[in-house]
Amino acid sequence: MKGLKKQRRIQVILVAVVALAVSTALIGYAMRDGINFFRAPSQIAEEPPEPTEVFRLGGLVEEGTLVRGQGETVTFAVTDGGASIPVQFTGVLPDLFGENQGMIGTGRYVNGVFEASEILAKHDESYMPKEVVDALKEQGVYQEPGDS
Repeated sequence: MKGLKKQRRIQVILVAVVALAVSTALIGYAMRDGINFFRAPSQIAEEPPEPTEVFRLGGLVEEGTLVRGQGETVTFAVTDGGASIPVQFTGVLPDLFGENQGMIGTGRYVNGVFEASEILAKHDESYMPKEVVDALKEQGVYQEPGDS
């Protein structure tokens, strides 16, 4: 009787360990495309990512680079003061998107151009995404809102 209880307890523990390992593997597999790392233009210039990697690029839209192409295609450059990365986006841009404004884009870096699938822009005069502020501060370019 004692041996049967001990064997049953070991079986339950083994099943729990296997279930935990399988659920962890399934969660990791499901999230592999949902995790996007943030990169600043300087980081991309130093170490370009693989063309298959989806990540977020953030910085300021460089003045004089915003060009509207045929249809909904737009090209511009994003800078953090240290480097500038060309961006291509096909779609509708946010209303507050413009030159010298903060933005974050999600996409891939292919043949020296960031091909964005999504563009986010700041939503008021003082807001800028935290990642963009950190990257600009690192380059010594960031100015607090209201500073001239």
